[in-house]
Amino acid sequence: MLLTHQVILVTGAGGGLGGMAALALAKQGAHIVLLDHAIAKLEAVYDAIKAAHAPEPVMYPFDLAGASEGDYQDLAHTIADRYGSLQGLLHSAVEFKAFSPMAMVSTLDWGHSLNVNLNGPFLLTRVLLPVLQKSPHASIVFTSDSYVRQAPAYAGVYGVSKIALEGYAKILAEELASGQRVRVNVLVPGPVDTPLRRRAYPAEDKSKLSKMEDLAPAYLYLFGAQSVGGTGQIIDARSFSLVTSDY
Repeated sequence: MLLTHQVILVTGAGGGLGGMAALALAKQGAHIVLLDHAIAKLEAVYDAIKAAHAPEPVMYPFDLAGASEGDYQDLAHTIADRYGSLQGLLHSAVEFKAFSPMAMVSTLDWGHSLNVNLNGPFLLTRVLLPVLQKSPHASIVFTSDSYVRQAPAYAGVYGVSKIALEGYAKILAEELASGQRVRVNVLVPGPVDTPLRRRAYPAEDKSKLSKMEDLAPAYLYLFGAQSVGGTGQIIDARSFSLVTSDY
């Protein structure tokens, strides 16, 4: 039980990778805070964790796109009051509508996607940072995308948000490095058979893709003792190797 006594908050916990990561971390003893706006999906992941005889998780229904700053602060207070400290924060929530030309992106879609993919992670990290810094060692993990991070045509607002998120992670890692308490890294899943991938590439042969469960070792590394001291890294889950030691 590599993560016994650790408390880890997972956003997008009702989704594909978020739900899988929450279950994998819970199986190693972590107490998981499941955060998502879809209550039914949260309940399914909650039931899966209970069925695995892992520590009982906590469900926290939360809408990253529509929440106010006060809502974020209330969440941080709730975590601090219940647990005292936080050892992990996994940003797995994502908003993706479609690949499209920039000229076709509506103002509404632009704002909504940036709220979920960029503004939400910023606000959540900011309010939870004091709770994370109460731990001797804590880990923040952002989720990127192996395709859009190269800024291809038609990546749209989804691509913009992921590129900006990596930039934010780099700055944050640099700022927190001297404190040696909170490490900040980026996980690049690569092509994985997820619900989002099925929407983005409906005609693709999914049998050739990695399974979500194949990423479990990468998540366990990023939140486990082996990654303590490693910050500002980009972890390529396809080969589970460090693409670079820094940005």
